[in-house]
Amino acid sequence: METQVQPKSPLIEPKRKILIVEDEKDIRDLVRYNLEIEGFSVVEASDGELGLTLAARERPALIILDLMLPGLPGLEVCRLLRAREETLRLPILILTARASEVDKVLGLEMGADDYVTKPFSPRELVARVKAVLRRAYGPVLDRPHEVYEKGRLRIDYDTYEVTLAGQPITLGLREFELLKFFLQYPQRVFSRSQILDLVWGQDVYVEPRTVDVHIRRLRQRIERDDANPTMILTVRGVGYKCNPDALAE
Repeated sequence: METQVQPKSPLIEPKRKILIVEDEKDIRDLVRYNLEIEGFSVVEASDGELGLTLAARERPALIILDLMLPGLPGLEVCRLLRAREETLRLPILILTARASEVDKVLGLEMGADDYVTKPFSPRELVARVKAVLRRAYGPVLDRPHEVYEKGRLRIDYDTYEVTLAGQPITLGLREFELLKFFLQYPQRVFSRSQILDLVWGQDVYVEPRTVDVHIRRLRQRIERDDANPTMILTVRGVGYKCNPDALAE
């Protein structure tokens, strides 16, 4: 059984996960309540270090980030999120009592996508969240819920959840994108340069051997024996191809 598309009703957005990084519990509770009644799922962090951990582990669609955090300040959290490959493009909405123009500019220059100051209207905050998500991911109306299933492998492309032989596995964002790419083009051979252009994008300048590193990581997660792969295959002198039939073995 291969890719299945589960239809959604028009005007219903897919349930996206939002990470709130805020040290004040009352504010976290207020934001959580208003996001959940709008259909979002929510995870929380009370400090910057935990926020960074959850951003990598939970793969939220967006982060609401306070600047005045205990320990690691919000601007440093923002900088670190933008410095890490797995969170490089993760939308960030700053929520803070700092209302000066300098602080707003600093936040945006660090890579934030929008800025809301305290005190805030919960309705405005939710509207800003939805606007940032639309800019980051495009319109979601009428978008089907796409799930890939074949043999031992199941992938939910909306939630980024991957299970192998019924067990959840964790893939880095680039490994997930590589796997999705290969499954779209079974048995087709791609050179490293082609993979870089199609998965990383033509505006990203990295060494072709970067592909080898990520494919090695992907094999470690999905192959029965990553030293003798049967799904992601090396084509000597050319590049790589995917043999999804190996999933049924």
